[in-house]
Amino acid sequence: MALFDKIFNRTKTLSQLSPAELRKEEILIGKHRDKLMGKIESVAVEKKRIFENGAKSASPELRKALAQEFELKSREQLMAARELNVRSKELLTVSRLRMVKEHQGKGKALGRLKITDKDYNKIAGWIDDDAVTQEMYVEQLDGLLELGERSDKDALAATKLGDAGGDLMALWDKMDKGSLKGDEALQQAEQVVRRKSSEGAV
Repeated sequence: MALFDKIFNRTKTLSQLSPAELRKEEILIGKHRDKLMGKIESVAVEKKRIFENGAKSASPELRKALAQEFELKSREQLMAARELNVRSKELLTVSRLRMVKEHQGKGKALGRLKITDKDYNKIAGWIDDDAVTQEMYVEQLDGLLELGERSDKDALAATKLGDAGGDLMALWDKMDKGSLKGDEALQQAEQVVRRKSSEGAV
């Protein structure tokens, strides 16, 4: 796993890094994650173009070539999506540890900082397991760090979707199902964000 391979090559383990060092890790992982998101979006556009070209073509040979290209792009997209899942979990890990350290620095008890080799192995396994979704990972990581019920909700909100984000996810689901069109969905999204912002709940 990229994150822990990198950390273990240093003189410090992940739990020994200061909040400032953890923040640097967050920025680096975040940039990598953003590149993967861009790549996935780019491949999706390419797949759409290939599919449309195949639909227009009357040549079986050309369609076969385009079908092969579509399959290759689909594999590329799947690999990027899996890597994105890993980077997102790594980002959550570093964010959670930084949060715990910052609270400790303020004299507040929030979870535990002592991370053992056994803990690292568990975390690495969860990160590499495609079956472990980000939502599942957050629960397992919070349990391991002993955040649970004692966690500071305001601090945790920084790494979770707010009310407006949840509403946007619901709008995108409706668009996927065809029950909501693009322009109407965008208008509703703008209204949601403005409303939540005025309520202070974004």
